[in-house]
Amino acid sequence: MPATTSVMRSEIDEQPQALRATLDALLPKSAEIAALAQQTRQVLFIARGTSDNAAVYGSYLIQAHAGRLANLASPSIATAYGARIDLSGVLAVAISQSGKTEEIVETLQWAADCGAKTVGITNGADSPMTRIADVALVTQAGTELAVPATKTFTAQLAAQAVLALGLGAGLDAAELERVPDVVEDMLGRNEEAIDAVVERLAGVHGTVVSGRGMAFSTALEAALKLKEACYLHAMGLSYADLLHGPMAVVDADTPAILIAANSGPTLAGTVALAERVRANGAPAYAIGGGSALADACDLSVPVPDLPEWLAPFSLIVPAQIITEKLARRLGYDPDSPRGLNKVTQTS
Repeated sequence: MPATTSVMRSEIDEQPQALRATLDALLPKSAEIAALAQQTRQVLFIARGTSDNAAVYGSYLIQAHAGRLANLASPSIATAYGARIDLSGVLAVAISQSGKTEEIVETLQWAADCGAKTVGITNGADSPMTRIADVALVTQAGTELAVPATKTFTAQLAAQAVLALGLGAGLDAAELERVPDVVEDMLGRNEEAIDAVVERLAGVHGTVVSGRGMAFSTALEAALKLKEACYLHAMGLSYADLLHGPMAVVDADTPAILIAANSGPTLAGTVALAERVRANGAPAYAIGGGSALADACDLSVPVPDLPEWLAPFSLIVPAQIITEKLARRLGYDPDSPRGLNKVTQTS
C-alpha cells in the first residue's frame, strides 16, 4: 500500500510559493515580450502532454483578450515530415517542463529557421530550449519529483498569463498577482467535498471530464491526471464536443466531472450540460461553477472567485487533489505511475 502522504501532495501544496516566484521572475519580462509582439501577428504553441494542456489555456487567453490568432502546432510536421512553412509574423511558443524534450526543442528550432520569433517556457534554466528562444520565460517551480506534473503546470499557466499581458491583453496584472494568495487560501479547504467525489470515483472505471473556454485546459489536464495516476478511462472533452455524440458514453457507471469558472460566458452552457447528464441517469460532479453549477450536480467542490481568465489556477487544484487521493484510495502510488517517466522523448 502507498504511504498516507505523497510527494505529489507535497508538490500540490508548494504551488503558491512556485507561483509567487514565477510571477516575480517573469512579470519584469513584459517589455521583452512586447518587443516581440511588434514583430508578430499570431501565436503558435509547441508542446506535448501536460504542457500541451497548459497551451490550450494560452490559446484561449490570447485569442479572447489579446486579439491574436493562436494555434497548437503539430510537431510531426517538423520532425517527421520536414515541411518548410513560411512562419514570418509568427511567435512560436514552446512549452516544456524540462526544456529538453527533443521533439519540442527540434520543433522550436524548426520554427525559428522558418522565420518565427520564439519564446521558450520551461522550468529548466540551462536547457536547450532557453538557448534557442529569443525570450526565455523560466518558471520557478523548483524540482518536481512526482511524475504527474502539478506545480509545473500552474507555473506554465502563470507564464502564459504574463505572455498574454506582454502581447497586449487588456487585463489587470494586479489580479494575476493575487493568484498565489488565493491558491494558498484554498489548500486544505473543502476536503470533505473532495473526499465525497473520491469515494464516488473509486467505484467506476471511467469518467468524462468537461469544460469549455478558459476551463477547457483544466478539463484536459484533470482527465490526463486521472489516467496517469489512477488508471481511469478518463476523457477530457469540450462540452460542445461532448454533445456531438460522446454523450452516449455518459451513464450510471460513467459519471461526468464538469469544470467551470464561477462566472463567465461558458457557465450557463455547463449548467445545461449538467442537467442533461443527470437526465440521462448519470452522476454529475462539479468543480467550480458557483451555486448555479452546484445546484445542477450531485456533488460539487467550490473554488474561490477569480476572474474567468484566472479561474484555471483555482480549478485545477481540486482536480489534482482528487487524483492524488483517488490513487491512494485505489492502492496506487501517485508519485510513480506505471510505465511513465518524468521526461518523455518522442520523435
